Amino acid sequence: MNELISPFAYQIGIGGIGGFIVGYAVKKISKLIIVLTGLAILALLYLGISGVISINYGKLWEALSNFLVFLGQAASWIVGLISVLPFAGSFIAGFLLGFKLG
Repeated sequence: MNELISPFAYQIGIGGIGGFIVGYAVKKISKLIIVLTGLAILALLYLGISGVISINYGKLWEALSNFLVFLGQAASWIVGLISVLPFAGSFIAGFLLGFKLG
């Protein structure tokens, strides 16, 4: 019985710690990306209003929606990959904890 508990506990511990670190980092990086994207859009809008550049808003929103669709597809692929790992449960729990505290 002791031979079973040790690898199991190791996988849960590594998965939980790894998930916490990844969740924490994802939350911090996502905040930075959101702020930078917002600043870039504001800069484009300012330059468009001042007449420096001409913006095709239809193409801009189409590009942003295509990017969001790509992110959704990438997220589903990553979830599928994580689901086959033996420590997926502890990884996800650690990820959510790290994301919440991040």
